[in-house]
Amino acid sequence: MGIKELLGLKKKKDFGEETKTDESKTDQMEVKTVAGEASVTGKDIKTETAVPTVRVPKIRKNIKVRIDKAALKNLNLVIVAYSHVERDFFPTKDSYEAEVEVEERAAEVVERVKSLGIPVKALTGDQYFLTNLLVDKPDVVINLVDTLRGKDKLQTSVPAALELSNVLYTGAGMEGLVIGNNRNLTKRLLMAYGIPTPAFQFIRRAGTAVNEDLGLPLIVKLNESGGSVGIDNKAVKETIKDAQRKVNNMISTYKIPVIVEQFIDGPEVTVVVFDDGTKKRVYMGQKVFRKKPDGKHFFTSFESYDDERAYTYKHVEEPLATKIQQLAVRAFTGLQHKDYAKFDVRVDDDTNIPYFTDSNPNTAFGPDMGLPMTEVLAMHGVSFDEVLAALLSKYARQLG
Repeated sequence: MGIKELLGLKKKKDFGEETKTDESKTDQMEVKTVAGEASVTGKDIKTETAVPTVRVPKIRKNIKVRIDKAALKNLNLVIVAYSHVERDFFPTKDSYEAEVEVEERAAEVVERVKSLGIPVKALTGDQYFLTNLLVDKPDVVINLVDTLRGKDKLQTSVPAALELSNVLYTGAGMEGLVIGNNRNLTKRLLMAYGIPTPAFQFIRRAGTAVNEDLGLPLIVKLNESGGSVGIDNKAVKETIKDAQRKVNNMISTYKIPVIVEQFIDGPEVTVVVFDDGTKKRVYMGQKVFRKKPDGKHFFTSFESYDDERAYTYKHVEEPLATKIQQLAVRAFTGLQHKDYAKFDVRVDDDTNIPYFTDSNPNTAFGPDMGLPMTEVLAMHGVSFDEVLAALLSKYARQLG
């Protein structure tokens, strides 16, 4: 059985049509090893080869979360932890700007916690974090720390400190953050759980040849880092030569490995999973782009975050929505995510197969409607204040 049958979808002309098939069997995904320090992994690459003026569409369906107002009274102090950001910590201006926004976002979250009548304070994730925890003794920490000294891989230090201090905290634990901060590992685990992900190559050193079997076009991403850092308007490459040049440049600039990924032409879907303690709830929105960043392909680039009109959202139609929902819950569990996470999904124009391209276990959390999680939940009738109250009451119940 092919991957299209596994997902209950078949190739079609009209987006959203369906042919149901037997889903009891699974496809074997192919792993290929190439010379040097690179590997090509993913789907079988030999055989599968109107201007929006409003950001949020009309609400179609409310998927409400559980809020326990009585439990919230158990909270005596909530701390909002956020990244300590300095320009010298980051290799480029773009990577610095992608992280510095957390300071304003943390202040906004603090105000929303106050509005719930809960004592709250902000705390930077730095070398004094553990000491301050022991002094403040919070009931719950809302963890917004993505980097320490500019390094994504050090973010696991925060849940480690919280677990050592026996303090409840929101978001992924150490294991989930290790997985979520490593695209190579994430994609291999997605494959292990039978979740489609584009064919890819992991490259550690500049000069390692891009495998031509990946096909074209290609997109090059940092193995570590979120916020579309390194994915500019010219990220999609039409030739192996251009992809090779991009690989060498990114490794030289950021000093970390990269992923060369088969670019999937088709709709891009933002998927949010939120676990309120009773159920893993899935919300999604399909991006409607105003223009093609490179004139050829629709995708989310780093520059799009500064353009409020870059795209809007529309609802994902059935049967695709149900298929993505099922895969998202499986991915959330398999990747050891906790509380909330965002997945980026691209749907192949020819096969209608949803490919999971990226995972963000602690995606940007805050009330700003420019944040993907907040925007997608709003189109389903769920406000940030409701999500915040549900998240805190989930942990407050453990204190009762």
